[in-house]
Amino acid sequence: MTNEPFFKDIEEALAWAEGTHCAITVCDLEGKVIFMNERSRATFDKEGRTMLGQNLMPCHSAKSQEKIRHMIETDTVNCYTIDKQGVKKMIYQTPWRKDGKVCGMVEISMVIPSEMPHYVRG
Repeated sequence: MTNEPFFKDIEEALAWAEGTHCAITVCDLEGKVIFMNERSRATFDKEGRTMLGQNLMPCHSAKSQEKIRHMIETDTVNCYTIDKQGVKKMIYQTPWRKDGKVCGMVEISMVIPSEMPHYVRG
């Protein structure tokens, strides 16, 4: 096994995210959106907003802004489900790192069935 990178360049490295069934949004430490995959862009386009290059903090309540800052500062994860217009989603938010240092946050939003199996594995 080699230590060669799997992807040839940054575009190829990000291409995997374009084809997923999840909305993936990435921001930097200040909350500036630096990446949105196709699903994420489509979600905001429906609302008439383009978030790429914009700060996501004004789109959130003061409580949510504090939660985002806390996750980045403490390198912690936030996970929850929502029901929006009859569609159930799981939201997973996690800091992302470069060279071991937290550089921002990733949000992955995925549609989930209203009822889904849960397995306990040993």
